[in-house]
Amino acid sequence: MIRIIDYGSGNLRSVQKALQRHGAEAEITADPNRIADSERLVLPGVGAFADAMTALHDRGLVEPIQRYLAADRPFLGICMGLQLLFETGLEGGRHDGLGVLAGEVARFDLPRDFKVPHMGWNEVRWRVTSGPAEVFSQTQPPYFYFVHAYHVRPRDPEVIAAETDYCRPFCSAVQRGRLLATQFHPEKSQANGMRLLRYFLEQV
Repeated sequence: MIRIIDYGSGNLRSVQKALQRHGAEAEITADPNRIADSERLVLPGVGAFADAMTALHDRGLVEPIQRYLAADRPFLGICMGLQLLFETGLEGGRHDGLGVLAGEVARFDLPRDFKVPHMGWNEVRWRVTSGPAEVFSQTQPPYFYFVHAYHVRPRDPEVIAAETDYCRPFCSAVQRGRLLATQFHPEKSQANGMRLLRYFLEQV
């Protein structure tokens, strides 16, 4: 069973429906015990870093997620679900994240010509040859849909699976073992998003 973590995020149903299009059983849950026995776990999300972490704590979900990831089990993070994996979020001060990956989440600091949030379709360049890179052509980088004002800054460059240019390159996906997380929204990215979700379901 695939479980989608419910901490009050607004895009749960769209993620669930996208997974179900591939014939997957996908359940939305806020039950810590159900997270522990998941075959695959998805952490989606939109909103503010601190609010998301508060919601995870209030529902008793932080430790179950951390234990699940420590066991290197199949995991997909989407947008805020990527950002929460890191040690620190810098939105409205310094806030602790899940601490699964070393690094921080910072607001874009860009010239006035570049609007923040970064919103719309953009290219994603996969940096590693394994993982999702096996699904997409390296000569024609695929486009995915983004909506975010903050981006992750990993301390370990080895976890950076993909980059995207918005004035300058930023990390748009991470990969470590069976953990995969993206800044873009696969569930809103049409055919390329469906291909990435299929990879998660069949290969991760």
